Amino acid sequence: MTFATLDSVGLVRLLQLSSPALPVGAFAFSQGLETAVALGWIDGEESSRNWLEGVLDEGLAKLDLPVLARLHRSRAAGDEGSFHRWSEYLLASRESHERRLEDEHLGRALARLLADRGVPGASATHGDVALPHAALFAVAAVSFGIPRAETLLGFAFSWAESQVGALSRLVPLGQLAAQRVLTAVAHAIPNAVAHAETLPDSDLGSCLPGLALASALHETQYCRLFKS
Repeated sequence: MTFATLDSVGLVRLLQLSSPALPVGAFAFSQGLETAVALGWIDGEESSRNWLEGVLDEGLAKLDLPVLARLHRSRAAGDEGSFHRWSEYLLASRESHERRLEDEHLGRALARLLADRGVPGASATHGDVALPHAALFAVAAVSFGIPRAETLLGFAFSWAESQVGALSRLVPLGQLAAQRVLTAVAHAIPNAVAHAETLPDSDLGSCLPGLALASALHETQYCRLFKS
């Protein structure tokens, strides 16, 4: 897969957009990790790495990233109908009520940030329908001149870093172990992006029964640290 060469401004903007310091509240969500740890499905470095690599391969690479690619293309082409259709598709694909609320929360937070930066079209909703995080990520990337493939890389790494941060608090993982997990997952991201770019519409969809179950169980879990 060929990636475009970002200029220094584009690279800095991609780093900012992907940074865990971006004030969208991603630190408050674990995407089912809290339940997976509580149930003993994740109990250390190896199981943390296996879980995240599985979610990357069977989730992001087959749903989030290919939909983000379509959102980026739609936004760049000014095709609002396609943009909102894929936004609704992504929200409808979430495995649980908590996961959908997370996506809507991150979308609203990023919309506020982009509106403050004067980015045109940075609305958190389309009519009465909320927009997911990936939709606003695409709006930002197109506005900042970040190419599609690099947008997918940044989005996937941001997800990985947020998930490793949650595992560092939940397992807990030590600093070196957390970096080893992040390195392993990051190494797999370019292949996930390349795969996502090749998927036709008919092949989109994640297959993550463990995550779906963990996320649903989290809704009634006692003494929660995270919102999902």
